[in-house]
Amino acid sequence: MDETVAEFIRRTILKIPMYEMMTILKAWDFLSENQLQTVNLRQRKECLAQDLILLCEEKRASASEVALLDIVYEDVDLFDMEQFKSSFKKILQRALKNVMVSFKDTEDKAVWIRVAWGTQNSKPNQYKPTYVVYHPQTPYAFMSSCSLKSTVPLLGQALMVASKHHQIVKMDLRSRHLDSLKAIVFKQYNQTFENHSSTIPLQERNLGLNIMDSRIIHENTIEKERVQRITQETFGDYPQPQLEFAQYKLETKFKSDVHGGILAEREEPLRCLVKFSSPHLLEALKSLAPAGVADAPLSPLLTCIPSKGKNYFKIRDK
Repeated sequence: MDETVAEFIRRTILKIPMYEMMTILKAWDFLSENQLQTVNLRQRKECLAQDLILLCEEKRASASEVALLDIVYEDVDLFDMEQFKSSFKKILQRALKNVMVSFKDTEDKAVWIRVAWGTQNSKPNQYKPTYVVYHPQTPYAFMSSCSLKSTVPLLGQALMVASKHHQIVKMDLRSRHLDSLKAIVFKQYNQTFENHSSTIPLQERNLGLNIMDSRIIHENTIEKERVQRITQETFGDYPQPQLEFAQYKLETKFKSDVHGGILAEREEPLRCLVKFSSPHLLEALKSLAPAGVADAPLSPLLTCIPSKGKNYFKIRDK
C-alpha cells in the first residue's frame, strides 16, 4: 500500500471517537464482516489504526475509498436520540408507576439521564435521584450510585433495549471523575505499556535527577535512571486518569510445611480486603518508585488498572 494512503487511513481513524468506530466502519461498507470481527476496540487508538491499515491493505484500499470513510464519518448519524429517550422512558414507566425521567444532551453527543424513583404508593423522590450518562452507539453507560439497589437491573434493561445493544457492559470501575472513567473505558488516555521510543535523551527530560551533584555515585545514578525508565514505560509521560481507590479481595487457602494446626485444618479460604486510597491514585502509584518508596517495576496488579478498566479485583488461588 502507498505510504500516503496508509497515513490517510491512520489520520482518519484517529479522529473518529472510539465509541463511534464500529458504527462508522460498518457504514463505510468496505471491510468484510469477517475483517470487522477481528477489530479489537479495547486497545489504544494508535494500535487500532495500525490494525485497520493492515486490513485495508488486504483489500488494496485506494485513496478514493479512504476518502469515503472520511465522508461517512462527517455525515453518518444512525442513532435516533429521540427514539432512544422515548423507549427508555416507557420501559421504566411500565415497570414502575411513579418514576420521573429527565434528559439533557451534551456537546460530546452523550445524553445525561436523571431518574427520580418512586414506588407504587409514593411519588418520585427528587432528593435521591440516579444519574446516568450514555454515549450513543456504545455498550457503556456511566451510572451514579442508586439508593434502591433493585433499580440497577431495571436501568440496565432499559438501556439495553433502548440502545438496541445485546448487552450493557458492567465494569468493576468506580470514580467521582467522569472524564477519567470515559478516558479509561474508551481508551482515550495515553498510558503506554510498550517500550518508549522517544529520541530525547533520558537525562534531558524532567525526571527529577540531579546528575550534576557530584556526591551521587555512579551506581546510584544508573539505578535512578533505571527506575525512571521503567516508570515511564509503565505509565507514560502523560497525566493519568483520576481514580480515588483500588480494592483487592483476596481468598487463599492456608499453606504451611508444618503439619497440623487449626489453620491447616480449615476448609474455608482465608479472606482479606486490601484497599489503596488517594485523591489521585494512579499518579500516586506512578510516583512511588522514583520516590524510593517501592521497587520498580510495581506489581502488575497495580499498574494494570487502566488497561483492564477496573479498580475492583478478586484474587483467588489458581
